[in-house]
Amino acid sequence: MAVVDDYPLNEVHWITRKLWWCAGADEYFLMKSPKQDRVKYAGIGGVVLCTGFLAMVSGGFAFYTAFGPKAYAMDKAEGASWWFSLLTLGFAFIWGLIIFNLDRFIVSSTGKGDGTDKMTGKEILNALPRILIALVLGFAISAPLEIRILKSEIDNELDKFQKAYTAEMNDASAKLFEQSKTELENNKKEVESKIATYEAELKTYDIQIDALKAKKDAEMQDRRAYGEGPVALAMQKNIDAKELEKNKFIDGRAADVALYKQELMNANEGLKELQQKLAVDRKNNEASSHNYSGLLKRIQISHEIGGLIPWVIFAVLLSIEMGPIFFKMMMNKGPYDYMVENYNYRMQVKNGIVKEERIYEGEKGMMLMEKINYLEVENDHKEKTAKLKAQEELSNKVVGIWSSAKMKEIESDPLKFYNESDDKNTQA
Repeated sequence: MAVVDDYPLNEVHWITRKLWWCAGADEYFLMKSPKQDRVKYAGIGGVVLCTGFLAMVSGGFAFYTAFGPKAYAMDKAEGASWWFSLLTLGFAFIWGLIIFNLDRFIVSSTGKGDGTDKMTGKEILNALPRILIALVLGFAISAPLEIRILKSEIDNELDKFQKAYTAEMNDASAKLFEQSKTELENNKKEVESKIATYEAELKTYDIQIDALKAKKDAEMQDRRAYGEGPVALAMQKNIDAKELEKNKFIDGRAADVALYKQELMNANEGLKELQQKLAVDRKNNEASSHNYSGLLKRIQISHEIGGLIPWVIFAVLLSIEMGPIFFKMMMNKGPYDYMVENYNYRMQVKNGIVKEERIYEGEKGMMLMEKINYLEVENDHKEKTAKLKAQEELSNKVVGIWSSAKMKEIESDPLKFYNESDDKNTQA
C-alpha cells in the first residue's frame, strides 16, 4: 500500500517567509522541514524584526530629543519644521535598519553549539563577542525608550530643575548688574557734583553782577534826567569788569565742563545699556536652561526617580535583544539543521574539501579533533611529485646511457681522449 503524505509542505504564508528571512534562515530547506523548525525560525525572525522596529522608534525619539526645539519641560515647545521632522524620520529609519541588520547577522552567525538544549560554558564563551554586542545594542535601544515611557514624571522633575537653574542664573546676572550699576551711578554722582560746583561758582558771578546792576539802577533812579554821572559810569565799569571776569571763568572751564557733560552722557548710556544687557542675560539664561532637556539629563533624572523601573525596562529590552542568541544555543538540532549541514558538506566535497574527525589521546584524556583535507591541493601535490620523480628517473637513464656510450668510445680509441702535450704542460 502506498503511503500518502498529507503534510502541507508548500502552504506557507508570505509573512512566515519574511520572518524566515529576518532570522537569516534558508527558505529552501525550511520548505522541506517540519512545522517545528518553521515555527522556531519564524519566532526568531519575529524577535529580530521587532527589535529593529523598537530601535527605529528609539532612535527617532533620541534624535528629536537631542536636536529638536527646546523649552521648559512642562511648557509646549514650538513645533519642529517639516524638514526637521523629515530628517528625524530618515534617521529613525536608517538607525532601525542598522540595528536590524546587526541583529540579523548576530543571530544567523550564532551556531547551535552541541545541538542540545543544554548551555555549556564553552558555548557561552564562543558566543561571548555576540553577547557583548547585543548588550551594547540593548542599552542603546532601551535608554531613549526608558525616558519616553517615564516622560511625564521626568518632565515634572526636569521643569523644576530648569526653573531653579534659571532663577539661579538670573540671581547671578542681577548681582553683576547691581555691581556695574553701582559703579556707574557713583561715577555719575561724581560728575554731577563737579557740574553742580561749576554751576554754583557761575551763579556766584551772576549774583554779584545782578547786585552791581541793582545798585546802579538805584543810583540812577532819581537822576535819569541828568544822564549818567561819574558814579554811574564807575558802577558800569565795575559791572563790565565782573562780566568779563565771568566770561574768562566760563572760557577757562569750558574744556572741563565739556568733559563733565561727556562723562555724564556716557554714564547715562552705560546705565541704559546695562539694563538692556540684563534683559538679554535673562533671556539667555532661560535658553540655557532649556538645553537641559536633552538625553543625558533625562536619563539622569530617570534613574534618580525611577528606582528599579528603568532597570526593569532595560532588562526587558535586553532580553528581547539577546534572546535569539540564547534561543539558538538552547535549540536541539532538527531536520532543517541536518539538511543544511548535509548540503554544506556536499558543497565542500564537490569543491574538494573533506573533513575528517579523529580521536586522539592527550594529557586531559580523549580529544576529538578535525582534520581538513583539501583534495585538489593533495592531487596537485601528488601530480607534481610524480612528475619530478619521473623526470629524475629519465635524467638518470639518459646520464647512464651517455656514460656507457662514452666508455665504449674510450675503450675503442683511448688516444682520442688523451694528449701528451697536456701532460707536458702540466709538468712545466
